[in-house]
Amino acid sequence: MYEAVVYLQELLRHPVVQSSAAPFLAGLVAAALLYHVRLEGLAALAGFLATVALVGNFALDPLTATRKIVIVGAAAAALGAMTDLAFKPTRFGGPLLGLIFGVASLWVFATVLRQKLPVEAVLLAAGVIAFTAWLAAASVALQHDPARAGANGLMLGLGAGVCAVLGGSALIGQYGLGLGAACGGFIVVLWILGPRLGAGHALTLSTSVLSALLASGAVLLAQLSPVAVAPLALVPLAARLPLSRAPLWMQPVLAAVYTGVPAAAACALAWLSGRGWTW
Repeated sequence: MYEAVVYLQELLRHPVVQSSAAPFLAGLVAAALLYHVRLEGLAALAGFLATVALVGNFALDPLTATRKIVIVGAAAAALGAMTDLAFKPTRFGGPLLGLIFGVASLWVFATVLRQKLPVEAVLLAAGVIAFTAWLAAASVALQHDPARAGANGLMLGLGAGVCAVLGGSALIGQYGLGLGAACGGFIVVLWILGPRLGAGHALTLSTSVLSALLASGAVLLAQLSPVAVAPLALVPLAARLPLSRAPLWMQPVLAAVYTGVPAAAACALAWLSGRGWTW
């Protein structure tokens, strides 16, 4: 029995389990259980928090930028869930939410930005706000299509995670990969339940805000060029490409192929950036 416990502890400390298997299972189970209360979109946050817990970064003191990312991501999921349950979607909802979390990104990286020269700090801050606001607004527009929303979250998470690893930040990389894996679990439940499964603001807002902050963190906290993460801004647009003629089971796969192209481009630029290419 003791040997089994030790083996399990060692298994849970393995980076692959922390950033793929565990968040995938957490996302899958959360989507299946929360479907009955219309909160299946929280699957992405459940998987992401599983990675955070296994990595052992669930503390608030000191309140580092990476821990602020977790707080803001959880706030995005909570606000998204409240919006799904209490409000009717409007065409102004996405831009408004994008603006809210764009401003929140300043709080996340305030300490880092204060260490930059004034002009550089202003440019970086403007870029982070615009990037976060755009990803949130563009992703929230996918809330009524779980296949597109799931693929969007999958590739945003994986893209941000791989870019972070290539930029030299293993922690941020694990967070991004865990987020993407959680969306993979959501997609599996979508294959089982079909269109009855919903994404809503809970999924689209949490995945977009977390991905934007993780990608921005890879730039500000690691050695990644801002150009490398720029293609991730195209992922929500790629998710809108036609799916209507594809069978229902094929739609998430096709959407993942579409969204995988800009995500792969971001990873390629991150790889080149790590080898001394400048733009």
